[in-house]
Amino acid sequence: MLPEYYEFYNPVKINAGREALETIPYELKLLCAERPIIITDKGIVKAGLLKFFLEGFKDSNITIGAIYDDTPPDSSLETVNEIAEIYNKNKCDSIIALGGGSAIDTAKGVNIVISEGDNDLRKFMGADRVTKPQQPFIVVPTTAGTGSEVTLVAVIADKKNNIKMPFTSNLLLPKVAVLDPRMTLTLPSKITATTGMDALTHAVEAYTCLQKNPMSDAYALAAINLIRKNLIRATRKGNDRKARFAMANASMMAGVAFSNSMVGAVHAIGHACGAVAHVHHGNAMAILLPYVMKFNSDKIGNLYAKLLLSLAGDDVYASTPKAKRTRKSIETVLLFNHRLNKICGMPVKLKDANVYEYQFESIADKALNDGALLPNPKELNKQQIIEILKEAF
Repeated sequence: MLPEYYEFYNPVKINAGREALETIPYELKLLCAERPIIITDKGIVKAGLLKFFLEGFKDSNITIGAIYDDTPPDSSLETVNEIAEIYNKNKCDSIIALGGGSAIDTAKGVNIVISEGDNDLRKFMGADRVTKPQQPFIVVPTTAGTGSEVTLVAVIADKKNNIKMPFTSNLLLPKVAVLDPRMTLTLPSKITATTGMDALTHAVEAYTCLQKNPMSDAYALAAINLIRKNLIRATRKGNDRKARFAMANASMMAGVAFSNSMVGAVHAIGHACGAVAHVHHGNAMAILLPYVMKFNSDKIGNLYAKLLLSLAGDDVYASTPKAKRTRKSIETVLLFNHRLNKICGMPVKLKDANVYEYQFESIADKALNDGALLPNPKELNKQQIIEILKEAF
């Protein structure tokens, strides 16, 4: 059924495929930019990706104004302000984020500080607090999971107050996202698996949350189909360019989907697991997804039943009785987790991700205050969250 009203917005230009990196100098020219700062991290440098990336500028008139390669796994106010100073000192005129979610979120934070002319990023925390047009911004993702290259959100840590600050604004959307399979070929198998399950969770929650709409549904279903067909291959054989490219597209499509329809309880509880027990976000998503699906199933079992076609394929869908398709979808996700566990050791239970039972109360308290609970199709209380944690333990 069509909702009575919905909004959908996706202005990011996508350059995807073979030699997509080589289009960046041209895109910068179109944006009237010629002196970008590159924001990346040590892992990208160590993998040789930064050196490879820079080769694409050799025959161009673009001057790299500065390179910041010390982005931490969890970005912070201090990091953002440090990079903003480097940007201004070197008279840069644009930003390129090369990396995963942390580098991209950091770049979004830097863009806010520079564009607003204010180094107190806390003033802009929340929804639609950013007011000024941002600097030209291009993203080159090196993982296939966050979808940050096409989302309007960023999360930056305020370490002094021990909180993660959310930022949401259409102004934060990059101008161009460059999906080049060469950028993910060196991604370790475990990170491939966990980021892939993050993308799957984005798509499943986008398809089932309260703000779903026909456009977000289309992107979500396309993403799930690509993940089903390619995540195992990409995890098992990292140099499979076709699988890598498919996963990059799946991550992007899932990002478009949830950026327009939002996520749900998997993310709310997963964020809390990360805050309390320092669980890697992708691990939390993989572990929690089937158990939250089980909790939601009495409310939206029909949607999970429909998802079986994308999650498991034509044969499984056709051979599964209609009344059993919801349960089969949940079982399919569990089986997917166990297959990935056998390939790369990805944890499938919270205890395997160093979560302890005594932390459940704190996790539940934090999850209750997470905005991702609001679009979840079924309300949760503290005890229900604890029950989900127990099942996932």
